[in-house]
Amino acid sequence: MSHADLNLRADVLVIGGGPAGTWAALTAAKGGAKVVLVDKGYCGTSGATAPSGTGVWYVNPDSKEREKAMQSREVLGGYLADRGWMKRVLDRTFDNVNQIAAWGYPFPKDEIDVSHRGTLQGPEYMKLMRKQIQKAGVRILDHSPALELLADEYGVAGAAGINNQTQEAWRIEAAAVIIATGGCAFLSKALGTNVLTGDGYLLAAEAGANFSGMEFSTAYSLVPAFSPVTKSAFYTWATFYYEDGTVIEGAGSQKGRSVIARTLLTQPVYARLDKVDEMMKTAMRKAQPNFFLSFDRLGIDPFTQKFPVTLRFEGTVRGTGGIHIVDETCATQVPGLYAAGDAATRELICGGFTGGGSHNAAWAMSSGYWSGEAAAKFAIKQGSYASNRNAQGLSRTSGIPKQPIVSSDAPDSQEIVKAVQNEVFPYDRNWFRTGAGLKASLNRLDSIWEKLKQGIGAKDGNVTRIREAAAMTATARWMYTSGLERKETRGMHRREDFPTIDQKQHYRILSGGLDHTWAKPFVDQNPKFPIREGIVL
Repeated sequence: MSHADLNLRADVLVIGGGPAGTWAALTAAKGGAKVVLVDKGYCGTSGATAPSGTGVWYVNPDSKEREKAMQSREVLGGYLADRGWMKRVLDRTFDNVNQIAAWGYPFPKDEIDVSHRGTLQGPEYMKLMRKQIQKAGVRILDHSPALELLADEYGVAGAAGINNQTQEAWRIEAAAVIIATGGCAFLSKALGTNVLTGDGYLLAAEAGANFSGMEFSTAYSLVPAFSPVTKSAFYTWATFYYEDGTVIEGAGSQKGRSVIARTLLTQPVYARLDKVDEMMKTAMRKAQPNFFLSFDRLGIDPFTQKFPVTLRFEGTVRGTGGIHIVDETCATQVPGLYAAGDAATRELICGGFTGGGSHNAAWAMSSGYWSGEAAAKFAIKQGSYASNRNAQGLSRTSGIPKQPIVSSDAPDSQEIVKAVQNEVFPYDRNWFRTGAGLKASLNRLDSIWEKLKQGIGAKDGNVTRIREAAAMTATARWMYTSGLERKETRGMHRREDFPTIDQKQHYRILSGGLDHTWAKPFVDQNPKFPIREGIVL
């Protein structure tokens, strides 16, 4: 046993309390496992889903509807998505959403009393999920980020962390661990993403897990320059303007984001939702009320007045890369370790492109369900010994000191975060990628990693800040190492020096490493659900 203030034993430990984490915890508990869930924030209110409305990839089990749904993103995703996984997710999402309805979620109904289940309001959804896992007997530790995984020679065996409010250390020994910590938005201030700093990626890497699709991380959301709300569907009805009121040609097209990004390199961009009729205005406010909060507070009518817009980086939250999973249970190659939601690669159903909600929400509830189901079976099979293994912490694997150091020469965690942001936020470094630019950024990120190993400070003394800085640095390095390996333009990965798709690179890319990052093509020799071959792109 350790000298932690709180020591617990469980069959399954879930790290992360968003949709994926709560579905994982619920399913594991219903599978007979003793489950503990730890959340960096407050389970039910933290994360990207909780504050917003979200679409869900909910499709009726009609063959034509399902076929249309699967085709919808294949071209955009560079045909890296997997039909077998798509079908599984569509089936599981359909059942899970119907279960949410049975629990009493207030899905809207039309004039003939038909329930429409293609959207969820985050606050109501996550409040309901917290209630369900509590009813199932899951113990929740709020404000309790995991700082390292525990392991022995047999695999992962729990985690240790801290309560950010009380500063009490905790240690949970468990036979199986599910990482559902979300993606990494690099503290860009996008709504709901302040807790999404890639922590789960670092935990997984220290245990020996790999990643897939990290090059697909150039997700920027169109937002009002004065707002964190990254719900961008409404811009379908917008016209974009230069400061003098001239229309920006092509900004509203399929490749409009690139036009806007290139324009923003030299001058501001303005928008106006001037293609909306009165009925649509009412529907918009009902569907996404928080979209309009900033406008209302500033006295701006977005339907009649121009307002400045920008592109806010969301990284792997709306990217598709994440922890590589090896089978349909969402297991990693590390025994006892599973991944779900944005923490896991979403290439399997999205390939190299995704937007907000929809597939993301479906993947969260589906992968959460499968990982919880599998983790419970794995843990129970191990017997009582499995959660009492005298396991050791894995943070030593990365070589990053556990505690902030006190030295006038040491950089502060905020300085490290700013340096990483300087590599991933700029459009000319990350949106419009080149080999030379990626190498230059990667060299600087490698230098930042070395600084981290020498020790950094944290002005508030919170060790969580050290881990966040390390996780963001590591995530950026995997992103750019994978980006260098993919010498083509596919999905959301754009290479200015390789502007077209290359059919010979019709494969996924694995990446990993801590001191020395690596990336290589991945071709599964015995795939259960193979990538579709022979498609002319």
